[in-house]
Amino acid sequence: MFFSIIVPLYNRPVEIKEMLNSLLDQRYPHFEVIVVEDGSTKKADQIVEKFKDRLDVSYFFKENEGQGFARNYGFERAKGDFFIVFDSDIIVPADYFDQVLAGLERDGLDAFGGPDAAHPSFTAIQKAISYSMTSPFTTGGIRGNKKHVGQFHPRSFNLGISRAVWEKTGGFKLSRRSEDIEFSIRMINAGFKVGLIPEAYVYHKRRTSFQQFYKQTHNFGKGRIDIYCLYPKELKPVHALPAVFVVGLSVLLMINVINLLTMDAIYFLHILGLLGNTFLILYTVLLFLHALVTTKSLKVALLSVVAAFTQLIAYGLGFLSQYAHKFITNKKVGE
Repeated sequence: MFFSIIVPLYNRPVEIKEMLNSLLDQRYPHFEVIVVEDGSTKKADQIVEKFKDRLDVSYFFKENEGQGFARNYGFERAKGDFFIVFDSDIIVPADYFDQVLAGLERDGLDAFGGPDAAHPSFTAIQKAISYSMTSPFTTGGIRGNKKHVGQFHPRSFNLGISRAVWEKTGGFKLSRRSEDIEFSIRMINAGFKVGLIPEAYVYHKRRTSFQQFYKQTHNFGKGRIDIYCLYPKELKPVHALPAVFVVGLSVLLMINVINLLTMDAIYFLHILGLLGNTFLILYTVLLFLHALVTTKSLKVALLSVVAAFTQLIAYGLGFLSQYAHKFITNKKVGE
């Protein structure tokens, strides 16, 4: 089987260098790489050029339309039997394609997604963010876990589709934000077999600061409402949990302020505040201990608590704001 790797790129020349370096170590040699520069001002053409004597790599530059359409641009030019979509901020393990081939043969998949992990070279913040995005105690873990909510939907940082899937679906219909979920739903609705290959993981750097991470997960929350507008049945109660968490945290904060400012504490508010604070403390301790066991680092465990709260609050606020935007202003998806 011949694979075509499609990588959309936007102002991240350093990232693509590290990713291409990891592809040099692949045990399975039958693949090409297509880098699609999506209107970047910081171009990576010279970096890609340096790999052409060691990799079957092509570089294309197009006007900026978003990562979804950049991937379609790559699909149109791909020679492979199977297309692999990567984000630019990943490192690919040497046995990746061996694991993909084994999983495709074992499960008879037309499309798949793989999980992500933290590489030892990642910074403490990147490892903490990776923990948060894969932890069963946050919104993470669904993509890289067999115990996911409903039908598994591959995500575009590590996604594979057969040529037949591309030809029938036409690829991505949304250019940005939850474009991978929408694509996954259409694949499944078209009758293709889609699943997780747990062994086909990649090392995913994600964001390098909590500010960037907040912005990213805030968009994830908005994207969930976008998907709901297109496919109402795809919204599950669990998707609203971060929003519930944000509302609960806000209410708890108000209760604590009232209890502090009130000379004669109101009994009901006192009990409610005690219960809420106890739950919050227990949850924080649970996050810390699980992160400590998982990462085996005190520093990363402490940062993981910050990452988890950042993720839940950002996702929840994005979910709530987009819900209000769509249903109060009656805006359509993409507006």
